[in-house]
Amino acid sequence: MSSLHTWAGLLLGWILYAMFLTGTVSYFKDELSQWMRPELPRLSQIPDQAVVAQRIADELSDIAPGTSQWSIRLPDARNNSVYAFWRTPAGNPGGRGFGEANFDPATGQRVTSRGTLGGEFFYRFHFQFHYMPVVWGRWLAGAAAMFMLVAIVSGVITHKKIFVDFFTFRWGKGQRSWLDAHNAFSVFGLPFHFMITYTGLVTMMALYMPWGERVAFKNPAEQQQLNAELSAFIQPGKPSGQKVPLASVEDMVRQAQERWGRDNVGRVNAVHPGDAAARVAVTRGEAGRVSMSPQYMEFEGTTGKLLAVREDVGAAAETRGVLYALHLGRFGDTVTRWLYFLVSFMGTAMVGSGLVMWTVKRRQKLPDPDRPYFGFRLVERLNIASIAGLSIAMTAFLWANRLLPHPLEGRANWEIDLFFIVWAFTLLHALVRPAKSAWVEQLWAASALLFLLPVLNAVTTQRPLWHSLAEGDWVFAGVDIMCWALAALHAVLAIRTARQETRSQFRRKTSREAPTAVASGGAAG
Repeated sequence: MSSLHTWAGLLLGWILYAMFLTGTVSYFKDELSQWMRPELPRLSQIPDQAVVAQRIADELSDIAPGTSQWSIRLPDARNNSVYAFWRTPAGNPGGRGFGEANFDPATGQRVTSRGTLGGEFFYRFHFQFHYMPVVWGRWLAGAAAMFMLVAIVSGVITHKKIFVDFFTFRWGKGQRSWLDAHNAFSVFGLPFHFMITYTGLVTMMALYMPWGERVAFKNPAEQQQLNAELSAFIQPGKPSGQKVPLASVEDMVRQAQERWGRDNVGRVNAVHPGDAAARVAVTRGEAGRVSMSPQYMEFEGTTGKLLAVREDVGAAAETRGVLYALHLGRFGDTVTRWLYFLVSFMGTAMVGSGLVMWTVKRRQKLPDPDRPYFGFRLVERLNIASIAGLSIAMTAFLWANRLLPHPLEGRANWEIDLFFIVWAFTLLHALVRPAKSAWVEQLWAASALLFLLPVLNAVTTQRPLWHSLAEGDWVFAGVDIMCWALAALHAVLAIRTARQETRSQFRRKTSREAPTAVASGGAAG
């Protein structure tokens, strides 16, 4: 069990660390997206969602005529803009198959904010890793999650005194300190770590274990029924070819508001808008619902007649919906999201401390700690780039958001490219520098970049910290303050690492000199 725990945690530990850290940040992805689009004004209150839906539906009829499907995400307490996407006709010159844009909820016009994926990049990277094909990325994420599950179970079995050790921490004791920290981070959030790992596998179970679904649902009607229980997107049938304008979307949303509450509508989805076969689904929001199972009202698009209300799914689908919601944490208020963030951050520290402990523990057993073998050097360098280097790369992504020119073509992709370029440079730095120096230098670099980010925001935008505090804009103020808190954390780690390495060098020097002194004394005698 001890060996299983060690190697299950190490072999994909660097991927797990990246998944945990980017997943932790993703609990505030909507707020981070607001910070990365400073041109969009703060919403002091949520606008009437029914009026906004009608505005955007009218705008989409002009910019996306002939589309087979569009979807509108309405503004809420965490989103100050309206996001919409639509299918483009076959043979469209853009070649993407869909269009997307953010809209001002007050005017219904496209917003002219800088091109960026915002916090959505970290969320997608968390389980897709961006550059590789989506399916491959999700398979890799699933393999890493399974390794994590094995490491958690074997870790509990291995550490018989894990709950006793939780209350013991010996600071500045080298390997013992890393083990104490690893135990503390593991035990404090153990139920959360198990839940978040298992539910992560459940969210993509249809990809990892598709055979039961393929056997059980063989004809299209059964497959369509399954999709209806898992998603609020109506399956588009064939258009009639008869042009009929869409009925009042505002009235449809009003009916949903009467059922679920004024600010509790999440999306409006339409298939074949402008055609006699049009259908519209108004979906309930995610806030306050500990289930991702869809709840929606389906309307006839041409008349606005209510066709069906879908608020219940089967037991299996509801179980999946609850587990999915527990993983995403979108049901919670601000306090709940902060609890998710803090415990998930401890999970990140658990993985990171485990990776570091592997090298600390084995360095003492090396014949010559200053000249370790290749495998040890590889793990040590990957640790540096994966832990300290990822902090630098993620902060560089935010710096790129403020420094890249707005009209730059493919600006959103450039932000992502710079994230990976900087991350690659941290690996190169870790390979060419002594490990002790690389740790300290990269931790200090991350601290400096995080500390200066609010200064950069104040210089490049009209929303510096003092203005945000005066206006009560806690999204912008929160990001700036959090950057300084994380800068302080990285500075403390850099100082502690430098002191620890100095003590380690002194102990190794003393241990080498001791045999010489004994030998000299023996010869003199």
